[in-house]
Formats: sequence, structure tokens, C-alpha cells
Amino acid sequence: MMEIENGNEDKPRLFTLRRFHLSEDYGFLLPNPLSELPAPYGPWMEIANNLSRLLQSHELRSQVYKMPQLSCEHLRGHRELYLAHLALSFITMGFVWQEGEKEPVQVLPRNLAVPYWEISQRLGLPPILVHADFVLANWRKKNLNGPLEIENLDTIFSLLGGETLRGFILVTLLVEKAAVPGVKAVVQAANAILQPDTEALHEALQDLAKAIGEMTAALKQMHDYVDPAIFYGVIRIFLSGWKDNPAMPRGLIYEGVSEEPMSYSGGSAAQSSVLHAFDELLGIRHSQESTAFLHRMRGYMPPRHRAFIEEIQSAPSLKQHVLSSGNEKLRSAYNRCLGPITKV
Repeated sequence: MMEIENGNEDKPRLFTLRRFHLSEDYGFLLPNPLSELPAPYGPWMEIANNLSRLLQSHELRSQVYKMPQLSCEHLRGHRELYLAHLALSFITMGFVWQEGEKEPVQVLPRNLAVPYWEISQRLGLPPILVHADFVLANWRKKNLNGPLEIENLDTIFSLLGGETLRGFILVTLLVEKAAVPGVKAVVQAANAILQPDTEALHEALQDLAKAIGEMTAALKQMHDYVDPAIFYGVIRIFLSGWKDNPAMPRGLIYEGVSEEPMSYSGGSAAQSSVLHAFDELLGIRHSQESTAFLHRMRGYMPPRHRAFIEEIQSAPSLKQHVLSSGNEKLRSAYNRCLGPITKV
């Protein structure tokens, strides 16, 4: 539910990005992620930085078994935690799928499983590679003063897939970056309904429609940077989870965490908070099956991002506000956000 300002029970608290730990410049992206952990975590970083080589030589599993079990006590702040989760997520996916779908492991060893579980609990994330790792926290600028463009970007960690994997991650990142004005427009629109302010709402809907267009343009770069055969034959396997997966029907045992196997879905664009926020604001409804899947994917988002979406969901309906206003300018702007197929 919308929060209420202290001392004024009639006035809902207005939305701000800061309340949900979102950035004015980066939206749901983690601003300027770290690429180094404190010295005690050198064994993790050594493996994570050499995943491609270890996978090609089929040595990753043997290196993981030799890895010391490290305590998480030296990790400070959310950026170190996110980098640790990113590193252990990549190591885990490589470890499980090193030999492909025919020979996945059934047990994640204690020295990896226990710290991975602890870090996941601290972040409110599941112990598997998620969109928040793979894209939102897995980027760095080559030139720190340069632009956020694909030529000036690289990933922090990689698996097999070479330039196609790099392109897939970074193009997805650019889609998230293109969405930032739209995320801010969601906040402006929600506040404009509460106040109410027709002009501010119209401006927000124009900004949202423009952002959706920019996201679509950014997404088209996939054709330039991603080889479909490499994505399907190599990368897809390493993004696979152990829920509803015939290759791992029982799930994965996290040794030292649970004696019973646990099941988690793999990384998916459905874990992007941007798309959920836009859907909730615009009142877009999916089929019952799709809705169930999308709501399950919210459990794979950082808790603050999930809270932002839920707050938008609980806010007054934009669609009903536009329809009841009788304002043709608002209606037209709203329809531009929906695209050429769906109109009100």
C-alpha cells in the first residue's frame, strides 16, 4: 500500500527513486559496480576471472573442489556483496554445466554452496545466476570518463560464448539504460495521479513512450552482436536453472545448506524490473499462465526493486484515471505507450 506522511493522514507519500535504492542516472542498474573484492576473497576472484579458460580445459570443477571455504565476514556494503554474488553465481553455473546438459553435477560442494547461500540471504536473492547479477551488476567502463556505449563497455565476468556472450550482456544492459527515463516517468506519472496534475501526467506519458521506443532501438543491436547459433548451442545452457529442467529433475543439493535438493529457475529477461514496472503502471494484463510465471520471477529480483513494482501495483490505476478524465490528450499519450496494437 502507499505510505502515508506522518501528521497528514490524507496525503499519500509521493514516489521517489531514492526510497527504493534506484538511481536517477542508472535506474535499476547497479551504478559503477566493483570489479575487485578484498584480498581474503582472492581464491574466488582467481577462478571467476578465468572461467572461460577453465571451462575450455574442463578444469573448473577440479579447481572449485580445491577452493578454500571462505567466511563472508569481510564483505562490507552492498557493492561488495553484489560482486561476491556475481562471482559465485558465474562459478556455480560453470561448475554445474561444465560438461553440458548430459552431465550436470547433482551437488554443489560445501566450500561454494555455504558462502553463496549466506551472501544470497544477505542480499535477498536466490543462490543462482539472476538478471540482477548477469546484467545489472556485470559491467564496467573501459574508459571511466567515456560514455555508456557498447564500444566503451565490457563485462566483469564471462563464461563460454566469447563475443556473442559479451554482446548479449551489454546490449541487454543498454536496453536497461535506455529505460531509465521511462523509470523516472513511472514515478512522475504515479505522483501526477496522486496530486493530481494533468500536465505532469501528460509529460510523463510522453517520456515513457519515448523511452519504450529507445529500448526497442537498443534491443535491435542484438542482431549485430549476437550469433543465434552460439547463443542457443552454448550460452543458453549456462543460463539454465534446475527447476522444471529435464536435465536436473530433482534440482541441486547445496551441500552444508540443505540435505534435500533445491530448485531454482535460470536467468531470464522476465526478471527485469523495468518491464514489470511498466506493465503495472499501464495496467497491462497477461494470460493466467504468463502472469503466474512473471510473478514468480519477481522472487529473483533485489527486494527493493520488487518493492518498487509492488508499490506501483498498489497505486491508483493510471488506465482508469485516463479513461475517467475524458482528456483526449492524455488518452492519446497513454495509447502511444501501449503501441499500435492495444488501445483504450
